[in-house]
Amino acid sequence: MVDNINGKGFGPLGNINRTGKTGVAKKSGETGKTDRVDFSSALQQANKAQATGATQETARAEKLQALKAQIESGTYKPDLGKVASSILPFILKDS
Repeated sequence: MVDNINGKGFGPLGNINRTGKTGVAKKSGETGKTDRVDFSSALQQANKAQATGATQETARAEKLQALKAQIESGTYKPDLGKVASSILPFILKDS
């Protein structure tokens, strides 16, 4: 930054100080107030959601294991009404 032009000095331009940082000058009487962000509640919710997801994955894995065991033993009996109702939209879409 140029401090002197043609022998005449001048001060900082606008809000730029000599270090090149921009900012608003503090008003007299203002103490060192700073902005603060608290993420604790958001992080707690994220951790809770992650724990719930892990629990659901465990329950799903157990259910799949039980279904696999039933299929292997030949005791698996699906609900034919549910099977038909889930297949019907695909059959009607193709016709």
